[in-house]
Amino acid sequence: MRQPSSIMGARGRVGGMTPFRAWLGESPLVSLVGVLILLFLVTGVVQPGFFSLNGIRNTLLQAAPLGILAAAQTVLMLTGGIDLSVTMIATAAAYVAANQSPHGASAAIIMGLLVGLIVGSLNGVGVTIFRVNPLIMTLAMSGILLGLFTAWTQTVLAGATQVAPFIKLLGGGAFLGSIPYSVLVWGVIALLLIWLLRRSGWGRLIYGIGDNEVAVQLAGVRVWQVRLSAYMLSGLLGAISGILLAGRTGAVDLQLADAFLLPSVAAAVIGGTSIFGGVGGYVGTILGALILSVLNSLLTFLNVGQAIQQVVYGIIVLSLAWGYARLTRQNST
Repeated sequence: MRQPSSIMGARGRVGGMTPFRAWLGESPLVSLVGVLILLFLVTGVVQPGFFSLNGIRNTLLQAAPLGILAAAQTVLMLTGGIDLSVTMIATAAAYVAANQSPHGASAAIIMGLLVGLIVGSLNGVGVTIFRVNPLIMTLAMSGILLGLFTAWTQTVLAGATQVAPFIKLLGGGAFLGSIPYSVLVWGVIALLLIWLLRRSGWGRLIYGIGDNEVAVQLAGVRVWQVRLSAYMLSGLLGAISGILLAGRTGAVDLQLADAFLLPSVAAAVIGGTSIFGGVGGYVGTILGALILSVLNSLLTFLNVGQAIQQVVYGIIVLSLAWGYARLTRQNST
């Protein structure tokens, strides 16, 4: 063990870092809050109207579905998995909800959620029972859903593009004219997920599987059941996000949630969830989703196209993934 004199140098450096940098390293959420505030101020300078109630409301309307999709990625990344089909699940659920809207908002929402639960279960079965790599399984599922719904929009789902008024209110309306209902839905989901991950036995198993799956198996846990439940939850969250997106836009199409795939992964990674599993949490992901939503507003005000925005999200994911990989190698040596 190093002596205190060897750790603290003449310039007040701790382990090769200044005390401030060491504190930031131990308090990553503080750093994320700082980045969010800085981006918020810069965006307000570029577009003064952003500081208005309407500007903040529009940012939150975008952050809510992104934050829910990122919740799905967070849960799966904690187990060492990922879901590349989550945005197609969102689109599929939105289409089914639109198709069932003539029968009432309740039936539409239930059927939409059922789509997410079924597809999430299929992903889970493929990953846990048939041992298909999560990336391959969910990428294939995304292609299957795209093919099916491309065909069905010309047949059984023809004309099913408008959602029920209640879904429009839920996705695009606001409580007391200022707080979007979608943010309230996101808040409830966030509280439940944070509690599950931090306080429940299921949450501890999620972290345990991502950290050391063999040890969890040796403890007598049926790992496949835990993984299956994680993919089912991911599908359900994807469906909720899709229904909210459909409500915000008032209609659905096959590209409804496409632009959210990279940001959903980026939000989780920015929030400190490791792509290797076992490290992270949803509080950081919430901040990551807010950061990306403000960044999206900034890029929009600067007239940066959607293509460039996707490039920015891709660079963020690659950079942080490289950083986590480097940190993992350093910790193992």
